[in-house]
Amino acid sequence: MMNFIVKHYSELTADELYALLKARAEVFVVGQQCCYQDMDEKDKDAYHVWAEGDGGVVAYLRVLPPGVSFADCSIGRVLTIRRRSGVGTQLMREGIRVAKEKYGAARITIEAQVYVREFYESLGFVKCSDEFLDVGIPHIEMRLAVEGEE
Repeated sequence: MMNFIVKHYSELTADELYALLKARAEVFVVGQQCCYQDMDEKDKDAYHVWAEGDGGVVAYLRVLPPGVSFADCSIGRVLTIRRRSGVGTQLMREGIRVAKEKYGAARITIEAQVYVREFYESLGFVKCSDEFLDVGIPHIEMRLAVEGEE
């Protein structure tokens, strides 16, 4: 079981923030060859959830309160450095736990890259939009009803 760190933006050290932003740039900007502004002011409202391993951050996501990205609580910027290791599932379960604990989330909305739709469906998320492009990558909105909520 991976050990996850959960901190609100206001609790992050400069070194932690640097490591998280570096991992996001490595995966989303460099790895996916997408030129976009990753830092979007929403980080300041978020709880940041990550796991560290040899060499730094191995998994990361941010949990946003309702009204920031969607009417619902949301999870975004999900990344894993170690793919197919199970850390992504652990990370999302921790993100869902944080959304419930910190924001009392009844529903969680995400924008998922289409190629990982089945991963999110395995966690209970359901497609709730048509496909759309975000920085040239096909995405869909998905929603999770927490604890039987509709």
